[in-house]
Amino acid sequence: MTNRSLFTKSLRAQIFCGLLIAAATLGLTACGPYYYKFPQFTFANRPIPPSKLANRVMVSVTANGGTTGSLQILDALRALRNNVQNTKTSFSISGYSSGFPNLILNFPSEITGYVYSNTLGDVQAINYGTEAVTGPVGPFPAKSTSIAVPPTFAHVYSAEEGAGLLGIVDNTAGKTFALNLPNVFQVVVNTGDTVVLAMVRNSNSLYRVIKLNANQYLTSTAAIAGIGAVDCQPFNLPIYCVIPVNSVNPAAPTASTFDRPVGAYVSLDGSVVYVLNCGAECGGTTSSVTYLSPGALQVNSYTDSTSPAQQNPNSFVRNVPVAGGVTAAVSDGTTLYLAGQQLQPDGLFAGNLSTINLASNTVTSTTSISDGTHTKILFADDNTLWIGSQLCASGERAARAAQQIAAGQATDQTANYNCLTLVTLPSGSAGISAAIVPAVTQSATSPVVVPYPNTNQNQFYYGDLTGLCWVQGLHKVYTAYGGQVHAFYTGGAITAPMDPAIGTTPAAGSEINNANIIVQGTALDVAYMDAVTDAAN
Repeated sequence: MTNRSLFTKSLRAQIFCGLLIAAATLGLTACGPYYYKFPQFTFANRPIPPSKLANRVMVSVTANGGTTGSLQILDALRALRNNVQNTKTSFSISGYSSGFPNLILNFPSEITGYVYSNTLGDVQAINYGTEAVTGPVGPFPAKSTSIAVPPTFAHVYSAEEGAGLLGIVDNTAGKTFALNLPNVFQVVVNTGDTVVLAMVRNSNSLYRVIKLNANQYLTSTAAIAGIGAVDCQPFNLPIYCVIPVNSVNPAAPTASTFDRPVGAYVSLDGSVVYVLNCGAECGGTTSSVTYLSPGALQVNSYTDSTSPAQQNPNSFVRNVPVAGGVTAAVSDGTTLYLAGQQLQPDGLFAGNLSTINLASNTVTSTTSISDGTHTKILFADDNTLWIGSQLCASGERAARAAQQIAAGQATDQTANYNCLTLVTLPSGSAGISAAIVPAVTQSATSPVVVPYPNTNQNQFYYGDLTGLCWVQGLHKVYTAYGGQVHAFYTGGAITAPMDPAIGTTPAAGSEINNANIIVQGTALDVAYMDAVTDAAN
């Protein structure tokens, strides 16, 4: 055989072996797992993000004493901060670095988020599709104590208590306005951007924003002064004004309708604005919910008429006292759920969940929950409601724990002073039940401690709950709890193929091992970026 024949035979053998290897490789690739597979048509035609994660929780994180910050992304399905292959150890929003980002305004339906930094006082817009900062909003004249953004994104509203200003970024006009309103600390806007309300610290007054139309710029100054406008801007040609809400109760025309209002919640159909009166918890007298008509509160609800009733129409509908306290609210359309605190005979406050039947407008139940200032409340899977608070170790529950320990007793659940409450809503003949999460028992002999302690080394207490989001359909909630990320099951059967708990039904309130979702720094807030609606936060 010639050398050429041998060479040809060898070459054919190499090609054949190469084809076999290629075929084997192709087979392995074709049959291998697809860890991050998206459907051909994504929900609502949402873009596939660079991280390739379909269930993302964004965590706002601060470090170095609040001088730096970041927005980390977690895989909420797999409870991971890295990818499955561990070729990427973390995911984050590119371009973000503002210090102490303590507030996320989450708009998953619009694939957008807004993040406020308490260090810089800036608001950055986040594109969920590109997982990147799109730019700043504002600037505002001073640091904010409250930010409100409607889903239309036409405006951004800012309460700046230190400067006594109500800031308005008008994106339709490309201008920023600053209205003088001393001690303003809270601002609320409805989803249609037609009602804007502002609350003043230690006050029984409520204010609203009005916008003058073009033919009112020069003719309405006297009329505005007649209805008690606190300020109008610009001064010479006013466009925006802030005025007191006219809410005279016919049954008590000389009394104040409000008692330390701290917020407002708009009914699901937009027909009622529920003003949350904090009462004794905020230095007032009686906590309650005041119903207002949104039609009388419209931004454009103002005329040059000499009639005060037409200039600032009465918005009052009714007032419902709520003895348990009111600082946060949410509704399912038939029941209004209210979290707050009630002053006790010993001078301490105790947390409560109160319910108002919206057909009869009466309080139908009061249930004990965590103490503290309640600012987080949302529905989640498996007929559950979750409530978060801050400063919860300074109320009635902590005092009861101290008493039981001093008596040599093991603490019971009435002495659990953690800041997260799991509420199981009524179903059939079962009524409302509530449990503090995590469940702990302080005992010298057999203590039940928090499962994943924070850096404070307190084995019975996580700390303030500052962030809460519902991971829809996956039977989980994620939290920023005591400065770290903690996730909990809502009680349903886990069926998602990539979930580590697939095939099980973890008990409601049981915690997911957070070893793989811990962030470097202090976790301040959380948001579920891939929710079906904006109600997941």
